[in-house]
Amino acid sequence: MQPMVIKLENVGIAVRDIDATIAFFTDLGLTVLGRDTVSGEWADTAVGLDGNHARIAVLQTPDGQGQLELFEYIHPDAIETEPTRPHQIGMHRVAFSVDNLDDALAIAAKHGCFPLRGVGTYEDVYKLTYVRGPSGIIVMLAEQLRASDATATRT
Repeated sequence: MQPMVIKLENVGIAVRDIDATIAFFTDLGLTVLGRDTVSGEWADTAVGLDGNHARIAVLQTPDGQGQLELFEYIHPDAIETEPTRPHQIGMHRVAFSVDNLDDALAIAAKHGCFPLRGVGTYEDVYKLTYVRGPSGIIVMLAEQLRASDATATRT
């Protein structure tokens, strides 16, 4: 039996305000590939919600490799929850490499989004932080300072 072919298509995130969330991610450098409103029996079945009706947007990273699908529910009403913490089971985060962490943090701050605690440095290889983004999304931003020993031996 041959292994199943599998490919990551996108990361989907339910948001409170799709326009504000799009503004945050496009300011970081992502591009909107498309926007739509979805509903109907197919959506009810696929998602598992009766009367599923949502505004969606698909954004792509500048390298063309990563995509986010944002959805803002029209029906049923979105359920507000406390933002997850990094150690909670089921916590999710979106991670981005950036060429200048200070610039990325300035962009995030413009949207009222700040690090959970601060910026850490991992073995003089990366500076990184978790930022609380729109709708409580945890966004990891990391700037590579130098190639790691593992990377250097592969190149």
